[in-house]
Amino acid sequence: MLWFFLILLVVVVGIGFYAVSLYNGFVRSRNLIQESWRQIDVELNRRYDLIPNLVETVRAYAAHERNTLENVTRLRNQAAALAGQGGASAERAEAEEALSGAVRGLMVSVEAYPDLKSNVNFLELQRELTATEDRIAAGRRFYNANVRNYNTQVESFPSVLVANMFKFEKATYFEVNDQQVRQAPHVSFGEISERPGGQAEPTNAQLTAGTTESGMPNPQAYDQGTLGAPAPGSFEAPAPAPTFQQPPAAPPQTFQQPPADPPTYTPPKQ
Repeated sequence: MLWFFLILLVVVVGIGFYAVSLYNGFVRSRNLIQESWRQIDVELNRRYDLIPNLVETVRAYAAHERNTLENVTRLRNQAAALAGQGGASAERAEAEEALSGAVRGLMVSVEAYPDLKSNVNFLELQRELTATEDRIAAGRRFYNANVRNYNTQVESFPSVLVANMFKFEKATYFEVNDQQVRQAPHVSFGEISERPGGQAEPTNAQLTAGTTESGMPNPQAYDQGTLGAPAPGSFEAPAPAPTFQQPPAAPPQTFQQPPADPPTYTPPKQ
């Protein structure tokens, strides 16, 4: 009987230590996500500071780009307002992506102004913005990787029991979830390679809409948009390729020589 209680005590202590380790793992993952987000937030705020100087520099040389400059300023103010709310959200991710696209468009439009491209202040701002965008992209990948690991731990068994007990909720990815923002430019190299309908990259909501009850993706729920191709999972044979019949060959022509008339001899008259 004593051995039974000792074994039970060891099992209970082992489960307790395992639960504590799971809890500490959740705390470490959550702190890592917060730290990686603060790195992104620093770079985003640095971009907020650089954009007004860039706009004023371009305005002095390219007065005709008024609409572009106003759009960049508006998106910058919108993203900065969302940043004041703190944290990562889908709305802020879309605003930041729209701001990045507007800045890239501004950089393309200034190619028509050689005096501006040779300005020292503009070149320095361009270099700083390029480096900032690179750091934002790297920080976003690092942050999303930490969120993926944390969310996997939250949904896995038996750690999901500890997550539900101590209210560890899933974290939010810092990614774009707007179809208009994620739509890739439509490039056509002739009718043979043109995509029908100008299909855009599917959003996360569209991708999850085609999942089954088990959480696995269902390819048959998506419209592949491929002309003449059978639906995923079906075994229908593709339509046979058109055949071309050669026209019947013309009969060979025969050539007959005209009959030769025998020469006639007329004697001379006496």
